[in-house]
Amino acid sequence: MGEIALLGLEFYGRHGVHPEEGRLGARFVVDLWLEVPFEGRGDLLEETVDYAAVYALVERIVRGKRFYLIEALADHLAEELLEAFPRLLRVRVRVHKPHAPIPGVFRDVYAETEKDRS
Repeated sequence: MGEIALLGLEFYGRHGVHPEEGRLGARFVVDLWLEVPFEGRGDLLEETVDYAAVYALVERIVRGKRFYLIEALADHLAEELLEAFPRLLRVRVRVHKPHAPIPGVFRDVYAETEKDRS
């Protein structure tokens, strides 16, 4: 097996439980780890996962849907990726909310999920 990582995908979205989060929106960052078979593969795009298409799917979901929880967003992204890309064996999705409405100083907040075809 092998892994393809797409890290630091940034999108503007309207996720969160507070009404102003839905109204104003914020920046969200998505990290992906995609497990795909590498052994015996050639050098053709059709033999792996097209990460430009992965990016487009993630962008469409993060920008186009609303989730109250980043946990739900991460889970939905994982499910959609597995459904859309048959060669994808396992996916780990991390959704960062760097400007979460938390009273205090913090570096990052994220939710992470991992799913496979089983």
